[in-house]
Amino acid sequence: MNTAPAPRRVGAMLPRDLASDQVLDFARRAETLGFDELWVVEDLGFRGGVAQAGAVLASTSRIRVGIGILPAGARNAAFAAMEIATLAQLFPGRLTVGIGHGMRDWMEQVDARPASPLTLIQEYATALRTLLLGHPGPAPGRYVHAQDVLLDQPPAQVPPLVLGVRGPRSLAVAGRVADGVLLAEPANPAYIRAALAQVRSEVSGRAPMVITYDAAAVDTDPEAALERVRPALASVGDRDWAPHIAPLPFAEALTAHRAACSGPEEFAATLPRAWVEELSLAGTPEGVRAGIAARHDAGAHTVVLAPAGPDPRAELDRLGRVLEHRRR
Repeated sequence: MNTAPAPRRVGAMLPRDLASDQVLDFARRAETLGFDELWVVEDLGFRGGVAQAGAVLASTSRIRVGIGILPAGARNAAFAAMEIATLAQLFPGRLTVGIGHGMRDWMEQVDARPASPLTLIQEYATALRTLLLGHPGPAPGRYVHAQDVLLDQPPAQVPPLVLGVRGPRSLAVAGRVADGVLLAEPANPAYIRAALAQVRSEVSGRAPMVITYDAAAVDTDPEAALERVRPALASVGDRDWAPHIAPLPFAEALTAHRAACSGPEEFAATLPRAWVEELSLAGTPEGVRAGIAARHDAGAHTVVLAPAGPDPRAELDRLGRVLEHRRR
């Protein structure tokens, strides 16, 4: 297995609800501030991931762009390969692509949730990689049918494919068929180590890439940062977030606290300060820098900061303070 030190990159997330006329300015500002990567999201009812990635890549010159994530059930694999190949041809070496199951409720809403999400994502990732490498599509599977499809111009540099998944069986699939994983927020170090152990159990001869998301806020007043980040933690504790919470020493207490609250707003507002610190990257520039380093030490290649607060553009500038040591 490759034992070379993992890169220690810092990325920013482009908020899904940012006004469309601010998107490209936000991307250019992230590049100017020195972020290594900018991740766009594709949530149901908001902006499409491929369209955002193309616009951001065309409007910047250096920053790497990640798509996190494209739900496997929402796109034909061959046509997804065409879209990804086009971006990789036009902007070589600047793209990372996340593939996932998609949020359960959204996939059910659009009738795109398969009976076996694990089978689908394994077939999907396998077909994407095969096509992007310039090989004919694989034999038909249960869900993915792209046999003998051939890309006319496969990319010279195939972008990394990572699976945005949570559960142990899905993480094992990532180890078998992808270049790594995208771990959604909150991605505390204990969760990173636990998830990476499950991915590595299926990996042979290579080191898996790990990208993490975390709600983030930076302020010279750490209390102000913690208050701004609280609303972004409102969904923590739902069933989908169980793997994130399980490795933490206060997992049972957090679950009980969630059950005792009248709703997500009360839950977020009443989280103990220590829990907020553990479930986010919030505080002074020095404190957040230390939190990023802890995630890198746990195995993350790229730590992505999701701006929390009422003004994402202003928050991006504050988040940029954690990179000031690079610009000196």
